[in-house]
Parts: sequence; structure tokens; C-alpha cells
Amino acid sequence: MANALVSIQIIPKTKNNEDVIPYVDRAIEVIAKSGVKYFVSPLETTMEGELDQLLAIIQDMNDAMIEMGSPNVISQVKIYFNPSGASMDKLTEKYR
Repeated sequence: MANALVSIQIIPKTKNNEDVIPYVDRAIEVIAKSGVKYFVSPLETTMEGELDQLLAIIQDMNDAMIEMGSPNVISQVKIYFNPSGASMDKLTEKYR
């Protein structure tokens, strides 16, 4: 069972003020390829898994932004950690 939920909003700086959406799309692609459960919302993406794995994915996302030409990146991260188990579905079930 997963022990963490991590929400991330990635904000890459672009060289010439270009649209950041292709960068964000690439960041979400990094998450998708990782195989973890995730949910994309309008302002952030939440991942579910083991904390060390999720933090490594964030590193990969930042690396991908630099590879695309971003000179720097801001990553706003929220972490919910529970060694007994963490689940997006469990935390939101009463709202469905």
C-alpha cells in the first residue's frame, strides 16, 4: 500500500515567454510513464505511491523541464505521508 500523496504544481521559466503548456504536458508525461496512480486537476497533479519514489519523479520532472530548455523551474509541492497507508480515493470518498 502507498504511504504518500504528493501534489505538485510545476512552473518552468521559458526562454522567450513561450506558452508553458507543452512543458506541463511533458511533466505529466513523466508522471504517466512512472506507473504511479495520479490525478490531474486544473492547478496541480496529485500522485500516490511510496514517498521516495514520488520525490524521485519530481526530480525527473524538473530534469525534463531543463532538457526542454527551461533555465530554471519552481516546483510547489504538498506531501501527505502516512506509514499506515495513503490513498486519494480514501481521502476523497465522502465527496463523491
